[in-house]
Amino acid sequence: MPVIRFVREGRDVECYPGENLREVALREGVELYGLKGKLGNCGGCGQCITCFVEVVGESCPDSLSGRTAVEEQKLRRRPEGWRLACQALVQHSVLVLTRPQVGLQGSESLITAAKAQPLPAGPTAWPVVENEEPDDEDGGEDTDAAQAPGVSQSATSGEEP
Repeated sequence: MPVIRFVREGRDVECYPGENLREVALREGVELYGLKGKLGNCGGCGQCITCFVEVVGESCPDSLSGRTAVEEQKLRRRPEGWRLACQALVQHSVLVLTRPQVGLQGSESLITAAKAQPLPAGPTAWPVVENEEPDDEDGGEDTDAAQAPGVSQSATSGEEP
């Protein structure tokens, strides 16, 4: 599975390919929002632009999905590496700095340390789960299911009624 390395938080989080970065972060308890975003975020439609993240390091160029039209408009005056977490889908493992607009004491050393540890590439597709038939509790055949419709139990066992 792809791994998102949240640099500020010092956490690695696994996700499925194609999952929304904002949803993964929120599910894992990673803080995306400052005070303004906590009070009034748009819920993931790209309108409030409070879920900024920065892709750092030499992450694979296609680690996240391409910028959406919403991002192109909302981030036109922001650095190229910035993304809106609500608009980004995780394709491959990536290093992410949450809330890049907020200063981070020792950010260069944190980023260097995060880049020093290799990220697993992860699969490029969702795992396939095979549908297995549930086993009976006793491990044997279900006699009622094996019985022909309309035939009584005594008739199938060879006993006279």
